[in-house]
Amino acid sequence: MRRISIFGATGSIGQNTLDLVRRDKKSYKIVALTGGRNIAQLVRDAREFHPDVVVTAFPELLPALKEGVSGLKIEAAAGGLAICEAADRPADWIMSAIVGIAGLAPSLNAVRQGATLALANKESLVTAGPLLLAQAAEHGAVVLPVDSEHSAVFQALLGEDIASVERIIITASGGAFRDWPQADLAHATPAQAQTHPNWLMGRRITIDSASMFNKAMELIETKEFFCIDEAKIETIIHPESLIHAIVGFNDGGMMAHVGAPDMRHAIGFALNHPKRQHLDVARLDFTTIGQFRFFAADEARYPALRLAREVMCKGHLWGAAFNAAKEVALDRFIVSDIGFLDMAQVVEAVLRELDHVGDLNTVSRDLQDILQVDQATRELARTLDV
Repeated sequence: MRRISIFGATGSIGQNTLDLVRRDKKSYKIVALTGGRNIAQLVRDAREFHPDVVVTAFPELLPALKEGVSGLKIEAAAGGLAICEAADRPADWIMSAIVGIAGLAPSLNAVRQGATLALANKESLVTAGPLLLAQAAEHGAVVLPVDSEHSAVFQALLGEDIASVERIIITASGGAFRDWPQADLAHATPAQAQTHPNWLMGRRITIDSASMFNKAMELIETKEFFCIDEAKIETIIHPESLIHAIVGFNDGGMMAHVGAPDMRHAIGFALNHPKRQHLDVARLDFTTIGQFRFFAADEARYPALRLAREVMCKGHLWGAAFNAAKEVALDRFIVSDIGFLDMAQVVEAVLRELDHVGDLNTVSRDLQDILQVDQATRELARTLDV
């Protein structure tokens, strides 16, 4: 019986993971489940799966969590430290699906115990890719990508020599505004941005998809995870979201990973790796699909992509600052403090200011270095006028 923990259990990735576990409960022992403010869902999951410990990120919600699991032999805890302590509990496989920089410390704890880390937390690689992968190598941990695009690349590269790769193409749906005229984007509202045409995801990642900041993060992740030159990484708009990534090789051949827009594909691959197991997900009928469409991802329309290329080239602590500025800009857009197009302007202005004072061009030695830049960036991004 495999011991597994799920960090970010109440989000879409966590719920899809539990859906797969539910289909074969006898094969798994749940060690830890963590969540945020959705205590009702966290309690339902705890009562169904009986983890050793259940944790909410918010201490003020601990009484409700304790009440929800009362009478069961389940430890209840709250706060960031409790989440990190849960990541220290021995497990064979750990899903890292917490949204934001809060997912970095648990990811590091997971690899330090030598577990297989199923990584859906983009920030772990964007802010601390070299640190995380070095820690994984030191402790014999396996890191498997769960983003659909990076899982697709990983699968296309099985049995291949990374030195033979000429290009990696990450596809993008284009998000809620892919068919909008450029002039209308300045007036886009948070409510309009959080409806995705293909995927059912949380509010923040759906808005990031509309602005292409989500894809910008994925470009940086690709460089960090696969240790490939940024000049070989591309993105294109693919409205159907059926081809998740394409790998091109030095003999001119290309391999594409194709599947329905269902995160259980990537989660199931990571859960069952190195084997492939049956998954009860949709099968594609190419005769009804009819066509795959592709369009250039215009970096003038989507400045997040241009900024991601700069971050990939600069390295060091640029990823940590990029992520922090992006998160604050998104917060400000959600509350209508800034407009949709202003998000990229905030991120770029913050990066320029931090580069000017020289805060980004040193090698990050540990988690503390990353968190210090993260905090300084957030403080600047909250007050910057655009």
